Amino acid sequence: MRQHIAFIGGGNMASAIIGGLIKQGLSPQLIDVVEPFEDARTKLQSNFGITAQPQAGAFLTAAKLVVWAVKPQTFKEAAHSVAAHTTQALHLSVAAGIRSDSIAAWLGTERVVRAMPNTPALIGQGISGLFARAAVTSTDKAQIEQVMSTTGQFLWLEGESQLDAVTALSGSGPAYVFYFMEAMTMAGVEMGFTRDQAYQLAVATFSGASALAQASSDSPQVLRQRVTSKGGTTFAAISSMEDNDVRALFIDAMYAARERAKQLGDEFGKA
Repeated sequence: MRQHIAFIGGGNMASAIIGGLIKQGLSPQLIDVVEPFEDARTKLQSNFGITAQPQAGAFLTAAKLVVWAVKPQTFKEAAHSVAAHTTQALHLSVAAGIRSDSIAAWLGTERVVRAMPNTPALIGQGISGLFARAAVTSTDKAQIEQVMSTTGQFLWLEGESQLDAVTALSGSGPAYVFYFMEAMTMAGVEMGFTRDQAYQLAVATFSGASALAQASSDSPQVLRQRVTSKGGTTFAAISSMEDNDVRALFIDAMYAARERAKQLGDEFGKA
């Protein structure tokens, strides 16, 4: 990729994509960033050699792709300041909840793609759900794929509403894993390990189990059953979780996340 790219917002997700693009060979001189916070601008300069700007301006007209990495509540205001400079660009939003109808209306273009990444993108091991509006061409999609591949895996979705479910499963998903890691670490400390020892055991267990699942053609249910001997230690743990409806509560939690994603679109996506 040798086209000019602009980022609106220069936080963690933008930095993950920028870092990946530079590793692919994109010159920092072809990357513009609008970032209102001075500390974030300084970090971008230090990490990538990029001089970020505190506000939008005519320099954005050079961008062939604009990546929106802003918080949902600030998207509309940011769009109003950027729109006049980017009507000819392809737009990629990684902002949670804000629907493409709102983005297209605010920016005056139908060439809009929404992405829902997750934080493992910071180390190139994320996964993103992607949705493109009808005006987005196959060439546009190829450009989006090249950008998103810097963060890990991706998959295209048929319907935009599916992005709310992606948010619930994989977008918020790393927090669920960390939550269970916290619990395992706490239990380990209570059982006599140091916190470092318990944490090492928990992290290695999650990473190893994930790698095994990825390498196997078997379902998670089959993989779980192989570890769960009748009357054994794992059986005791799984039975305790089943008795306490942990599975049902976990599923309920993801529905809550999906509902909140819908609410963000309703709350901050108004014209």
